[in-house]
Amino acid sequence: MKVTTWLPRWLTEKVPRDHWETDARFRRRRRVVAATSLAGAGMLGVGLSTKPDSPAFYGITLGTAATWVIGGLASGRLHLGWMQYGENLRRPLVTPVLTGVGAFGAFYAAALVAKRIPVLDRAISSVLQYADQGSDGLVVLTTLANGAAEEVFFRGALYAAVGEKRPVLASTGVYMLATVATRNPALVLASGVMGALFGLQRRSSGGIQAPLLTHLTWSTLMLRYLPPLFRREPLVKSPSELSSRSTSASSL
Repeated sequence: MKVTTWLPRWLTEKVPRDHWETDARFRRRRRVVAATSLAGAGMLGVGLSTKPDSPAFYGITLGTAATWVIGGLASGRLHLGWMQYGENLRRPLVTPVLTGVGAFGAFYAAALVAKRIPVLDRAISSVLQYADQGSDGLVVLTTLANGAAEEVFFRGALYAAVGEKRPVLASTGVYMLATVATRNPALVLASGVMGALFGLQRRSSGGIQAPLLTHLTWSTLMLRYLPPLFRREPLVKSPSELSSRSTSASSL
């Protein structure tokens, strides 16, 4: 039995589309995608190696987003996609947002388990330090900019460059390989799960609007509610310890 039989119809049924392009344009798209993949993955790894809340961190992460967008748009024509509503086709809106909320709920539940696994606890905490120690406005900007940019490139340009042979699997695999540059197992796992979801949305809708809205919704909720879950509380001295230290200091 196929896995897709367990999925909702809006993830499995493909809307009509005509995305044909010439062989020359298809080959050019693949060249642009290959170059952008290498450049973007390198910048992604460097960005998470910089100090949190530093000019270098914000500059490199925004530069990474710009790389994905420029490469995606330069590769060729991209499509927003449609969803089937009864007998009509409409732009995806409500369903992708609700999907993002549902994905966040699943990840929050998984995070409660991950806190008990040292390697995952350390991996997630190391990423969330950028949110905890950073400027709220800039952290939100870089997070959402990269989320949108990744959809333009990975579910837009790269997905189209794969062709008709297993594009969901291939685009998700490349998405994970790019994330490997961060050397963070939690991010690699998340990219695999969410990359598959985004890929199925791209496959069914024929465009990037559905996965983009889901990605932004999921990222916003993760940024808002996950850092407190992994925040390290400062040690609080007991009254007896404070009294003892005060007495010792006064005797000097």
